[in-house]
Amino acid sequence: MAQSTAAGNMIDITTMNNTRVQNSQMVGPNAAIDTNINTNVSNVWGSVGITSQAICNGANVSTDPTLTQVNSYQKCNASDPASAVNANISNIAGDAVVQSMALGNSFEADSNAPNMPIVTKQFNNSMTASTVHANVSNVGGSTSLTSSAIGNTAQIIHYSTN
Repeated sequence: MAQSTAAGNMIDITTMNNTRVQNSQMVGPNAAIDTNINTNVSNVWGSVGITSQAICNGANVSTDPTLTQVNSYQKCNASDPASAVNANISNIAGDAVVQSMALGNSFEADSNAPNMPIVTKQFNNSMTASTVHANVSNVGGSTSLTSSAIGNTAQIIHYSTN
């Protein structure tokens, strides 16, 4: 398994109390957030996994009180987040999985609070890029190559315990 990760700003908030979150994440124009994996893998009796990911700003809020209030502001002005994998993979008995992901801004929130006002603003002025270059041969199992470049993403889950 080969893994590489690069990040600008990351926050993970988990509480079981009434929570008010003020999140402000900014990455300036002189920042470069990139990760590269260059590898040759051969003659492996099991499986091979190669993962590369770059993220400019990431926030995750998880609470279970009566009130969850979130104000989130994310701005990515970096020259990139960029992720690249260059791999030569051969003679693998199991599976070969190669993944590359570049992400500008990511926001996630979940709560069972009856009151859950959320304001999220995301600005991505970066060149978000993800690349996979792979030569794959003689794989006994399955082969999967995945590359994704995403500017902004948000997921909000509001569930009830009733």
